[in-house]
Amino acid sequence: MVHVLSSRVLLRPTDPDRSRAFYGETLGLEIAREFGTGPERGTVYFLGGGFLEVSGRSDQPPTPSLQLWLQVADASAAHEELRAAGATIVRPPVEEPWGLIEMWIADPDGHRLVLVQIPADHPLRYRPGI
Repeated sequence: MVHVLSSRVLLRPTDPDRSRAFYGETLGLEIAREFGTGPERGTVYFLGGGFLEVSGRSDQPPTPSLQLWLQVADASAAHEELRAAGATIVRPPVEEPWGLIEMWIADPDGHRLVLVQIPADHPLRYRPGI
């Protein structure tokens, strides 16, 4: 069995500086570490319980199969903050039939990010025996 100690999502943007500005400034992710030099240097951001690494460069368009799921405390507040910061809002917060409040944004390359608020009464908050 593989014992995973850590994990991260690797993102190869078409314009690394533009993507670093989006993830670091617009989205406000904190930097965990940086490595290398030049425009294609690596920047690793804290992403809740994981990491997001923006490094290198891609000449290919983004794949629609890559989507990031980010849990936030308040989707409406995140919507206002991101709209004011100039983020591309794909869809404002909506309560889904399954009870989560989700909003969709896109990074500069068009990767979709879903920001999810889990209401206090949602079953995902239920922890038996606690």
